[in-house]
Amino acid sequence: MQDSRTPVGLIGLGLIGTALAQRLLGAGFAVVGTDIAADARARLAGLGGTAVDTVAEIARRCERVLIAVFNSDQVESVIEGEGGILSVDPASRRTTLVLNFATCDPDRMVALAARLAPSGLGFLETPLSGASDQVARGEAVCLVGGEPAALDAARDIVAAVCAKSFHLGPVGNGAKAKLATNLILGLNRAALAEGLVYADLLGLPLDAFFEAARNSAAYSQAMDVKGRKMIARDFATAGKVSQSAKDFALILGTAREHGQALPFAAAYAEAMAGCIAAGEGDWDNSAIIEHVRRQRTRGVKRHDR
Repeated sequence: MQDSRTPVGLIGLGLIGTALAQRLLGAGFAVVGTDIAADARARLAGLGGTAVDTVAEIARRCERVLIAVFNSDQVESVIEGEGGILSVDPASRRTTLVLNFATCDPDRMVALAARLAPSGLGFLETPLSGASDQVARGEAVCLVGGEPAALDAARDIVAAVCAKSFHLGPVGNGAKAKLATNLILGLNRAALAEGLVYADLLGLPLDAFFEAARNSAAYSQAMDVKGRKMIARDFATAGKVSQSAKDFALILGTAREHGQALPFAAAYAEAMAGCIAAGEGDWDNSAIIEHVRRQRTRGVKRHDR
């Protein structure tokens, strides 16, 4: 296990990246980070980290680098692209291990790890199950894919980020587990949204109903994380609609490759598309309730005769 005082690199300082920085800094790590957005770099500096302008500078300073970007394209770019980690001359490149926290295409991550092996750059999948506020509180779960030696070299980082982690096998399995977990989680949010809208339509007092539902057999953790936000229409972002839409496109694509239809996942993806069309792409994904609310029928209310 390495000294936590050795600087850790962080590429991507959005919602998850900032939460990761908070966890690491709180655990005593020195964090050197970068992002294309100047305000994100300034936010890291305000937290006590060191903000730099380029990925290459991180590669020259940090042995272990965390990646918290949007998708597979960006992961490949910050490692292999122009100005990426591998663009730095091996004689001055310090990075030996990258931890990928992004939700990505499993096959592409397998191929990426294979391409990196000859360069001596280790690759570990470490996607987190949990919204950014849960990550910041240390409540997320890490779904690890990679070689045991790579995990051994990163255990202190994983332990600082979250209390629970599960090693699920080789590279690719971390991404697969994250997609399958996100499928279940997204559908829990959808069920919660529909249940709240339905209860409201029936005239139930929502606060009282919500507490009853949370203590019933219908309980899911989505209630704790998203329920009050849905009721209050508080869509301050902890996990964006656009991110959920990207994840479910990956879920549906990989399912198609295996010849499997996922009808409920398809309905969720349609709901996310509806939110984006309504200008809600940057809202918290609890905004799925707004899509449900918009689905009003033209039917006539029936009365008992």
